[in-house]
Amino acid sequence: MPFLAMLRTGALGLAALAVAGSAVSQAPGQRKVDLELVLAVDISRSMDYEEHELQRDGYVEAFRHKDVINALMSGPEGRIAVTYMEWAGEGATYQVIPWTIIDSGNAAHAFADRLAEEQIRGERRTSISAALFAAADLIEGNDIVAFRRAIDVSGDGANNAGLPVEEAREYVLRRDITINGLPILLNRPGQGFGNGYDIEHLDRYYKHCVIGGEGAFIAPVYDLKHLASTIRKKLVMEIAGLDVAPDAAPIQFAEAEPPAGGPALKRIQLKLPTEKSDCLSGEKARMRRDGFNFQ
Repeated sequence: MPFLAMLRTGALGLAALAVAGSAVSQAPGQRKVDLELVLAVDISRSMDYEEHELQRDGYVEAFRHKDVINALMSGPEGRIAVTYMEWAGEGATYQVIPWTIIDSGNAAHAFADRLAEEQIRGERRTSISAALFAAADLIEGNDIVAFRRAIDVSGDGANNAGLPVEEAREYVLRRDITINGLPILLNRPGQGFGNGYDIEHLDRYYKHCVIGGEGAFIAPVYDLKHLASTIRKKLVMEIAGLDVAPDAAPIQFAEAEPPAGGPALKRIQLKLPTEKSDCLSGEKARMRRDGFNFQ
């Protein structure tokens, strides 16, 4: 059986579980905001507890920071809608915090306080595709209307479970939802807890295989000390299109130039190789580890 066909055979039935596992919080009436944003955060066990804690703390700190608070109130409506979703393998997507309207500093701090109280968990496998399907379902199924809709997906590995990530990306993009990425590159392939599942150039993989839509970008993290500032920078970019936190990793857009109408800033600082990434590299790495040989 061809490699891609085998992936689909094993994943089609489970893809629905990834979406069904995420409940949507709804309220009567329709709410209008500048942005609907799903924070889709990787909780796979390739990161240890300390790294998960730093990642969570980075989001908590961001929603308490004046740059993010100013950004979320800067649009025509002066408010955004955010939900925090954690993900790992198929069937492991959790809407940790339901859709929340943030329209003030107090609301942003309340969101951060609630997130800080949530337990930190870890799950097996990495299914970016399941995360994208689940995040799109959260956006499509809520009672909110927005000028823009985006999924902010962070992770430290390539897709190695579920449907191929390109299929999920196309599904999301057809719904006019932008995908941005925060690839976390902490270990070289073959090192750390995720030994055997890691790939080279995860930043390039995210750029070529994960993100998409108008103005899509990645904000890679190469050092844990920059994680919080990079999360803050990425949120401000997503919410208001502003460039902040110069100590954070540089932004890299999916396209060669920023979108028309965006801020006229020199943000193309990160020079990635131009050759196309293998969007099945995560699945192949997992199957090699599991002893499967293919051409």
